[in-house]
Amino acid sequence: MANLFPTELPVEESMEQAKEEVFFGRSWRFDFDAGEFIMTPTGQVASSEGKEAWIEWCRKALLTERYKHLVYSRNYGQEFEELIRSSLPRAVIEMEIKRIAVETLMSDPRTARVDRFSCEWRGESCYFTCAISNIHDETAEIEGMAVNV
Repeated sequence: MANLFPTELPVEESMEQAKEEVFFGRSWRFDFDAGEFIMTPTGQVASSEGKEAWIEWCRKALLTERYKHLVYSRNYGQEFEELIRSSLPRAVIEMEIKRIAVETLMSDPRTARVDRFSCEWRGESCYFTCAISNIHDETAEIEGMAVNV
């Protein structure tokens, strides 16, 4: 009979099993600057797989306001809108942007780490970049923004 109170847990085995169970899937490619789907020469919407699909998800999650669209779950998106309009000092706003971005991106089981933030203020808007890593140790750098509208 198996021990009901094991003293050692097979951490490496369970982590490897969890990595194998996470499905990266496919995603439609989107030109975030133009606000349009990317089309193939045959007129079909281009798709991406694996790491690129995950990066598409991360970019879209950082651009989507949480709780605004019924089609998304309550865990999807960010909450930057009210942050810039607050009377908080810029250093506090930057800390909150980091917290919200990490919370947003870590809600996806494919994401392992979000770090190396840098922020740049342009007027009343804060633009940031961060490094993201997935569970397969693949990394990318993505950009986001908190704009005062």
